[in-house]
Amino acid sequence: MPRALFSVYDKTGLVAFAEELVGLGWDIVASGGTGQALKEAGLSVTAIEQLTGMPEMLNGRVKSLHPAIHAGILATDKAEDIETLQQHGYAPINMVVCNLYPFSETIARAGVSLQDAIEQIDIGGVTLLRAAAKNFFYVTVVCSPSDYTKIIAALKTTGDIDIAIRRELAVKAFAHTRDYDTTIHAFLSRDIPADTSDHLLPEQLSIGLSRVETLRYGENPHQSAAYYGQNASAQPLGGKLLSGKQLSYNNILDIDAAWRTVGSFNEPTVCIVKHLTPTGIATDNSMAAAFAKALASDSLSAFGGVIAANREIDLEFVEALGALFVEAIAAPAFTVPAQMALTEKRKNCRVIQLTQSYRANNFEMRSVHNGMLVQQLDTGDPEGSTFTPVTERKPSQDELESLRFAWKAVQHVKSNAIVLAIHHATVGIGGGLPSRVDAAQLAITKAGERAKGAVMASDAFFPFADSIEVAAEAGITAIIQPGGSIRDKEVIDAANDAHIAMLFTGTRHFRH
Repeated sequence: MPRALFSVYDKTGLVAFAEELVGLGWDIVASGGTGQALKEAGLSVTAIEQLTGMPEMLNGRVKSLHPAIHAGILATDKAEDIETLQQHGYAPINMVVCNLYPFSETIARAGVSLQDAIEQIDIGGVTLLRAAAKNFFYVTVVCSPSDYTKIIAALKTTGDIDIAIRRELAVKAFAHTRDYDTTIHAFLSRDIPADTSDHLLPEQLSIGLSRVETLRYGENPHQSAAYYGQNASAQPLGGKLLSGKQLSYNNILDIDAAWRTVGSFNEPTVCIVKHLTPTGIATDNSMAAAFAKALASDSLSAFGGVIAANREIDLEFVEALGALFVEAIAAPAFTVPAQMALTEKRKNCRVIQLTQSYRANNFEMRSVHNGMLVQQLDTGDPEGSTFTPVTERKPSQDELESLRFAWKAVQHVKSNAIVLAIHHATVGIGGGLPSRVDAAQLAITKAGERAKGAVMASDAFFPFADSIEVAAEAGITAIIQPGGSIRDKEVIDAANDAHIAMLFTGTRHFRH
């Protein structure tokens, strides 16, 4: 009589599956709660302790870790294996049906303690799955209730489960234990600094992601896409979609860029992003005022963009949107009137609540052919960085405030990045171009007359004086840039000739 061992946390379809196996002549062995559930359904069950001769111990944490179980799972049909089993009074186990403690679901709960999480680390179940999967030539391993129907159908059709199905199920089991262990490793190492003895990045990087949501498509309709998160039950970006349509692939990218931008400012800030590029960034005492300034930076490009704010959004902000078409709005909170207005009047606008800011110890990852690039997140200038005046004329206090704002803003624009700003608002943005002078000309064109009296920020050094000359012609009064070019003297001389104040930061902020 073939024998199946059951040890499951998720009991979906359990009884029906076991009943089918019993009807086909299988003997059922089960542990703890699984055995109790089957007995209550009227099935004859052999308890694991009857095979091991040992009771469950440590509140059930030790029950299947015994030679009577694992010799039965790992035995082949070779005569020496059968003889060994018989010598010890053991018998082969032909099927293992097992799923694991809900570790992912546990750590997804708000306020879960480390001890609670550790209690949901399965030991015996993982060992059962790995043993059965390793021996798939002789044993069927089942880790998902979704496979019960397939197995019963195969047994009823041929009386056996062929090697192709057993291999497929083994691959699924190994993927299941891999993802389980990766999630545990990622959770336990989340707040532990990486070993920096020889490198700032870990030698092995466990991501521990689960598919949260299948998206309609990717960047284009012919590309499939999904969102993966650290918690399987979390919504995209770890936020909460309050109203509007499902977030798209491009929405998520743009919201991420906008949220990262406003997160780098301590003051109330609004950022509008279109195609991963900020069209306007501004700070002010109110969100409505900050939005108006951000919109004025490039009102044409803002159409169809996304907006992020680092303060609660109120009804005044919603009314300030006017007729502007917005794909999504993200903020840490929304007042009830604001949320009602957005829900009722902008049914297609995604309204997402985000409360978690970017963490400085986050990694940034990008896929490349046959691999991944991983770097530390750029969260601003390293500690101890200073701004050094390098021109004859030093910036005024007003210029200095504008330069500090522009320097933060330019860090979120695609390289080559140029930002023009007045006070605490961008008036022209240029970036994502191979030529820095072209980016400067684009920013000046966007600014128009507002370029006069504005300051300029560049994410990297000016390789030639041509950008300075273009800035001077437009009426730019002060510039902030990293410095470090072999032509720095030429660039400084051009700024002096134009009576432009210039600061070097010593830090570059490329964003490709």
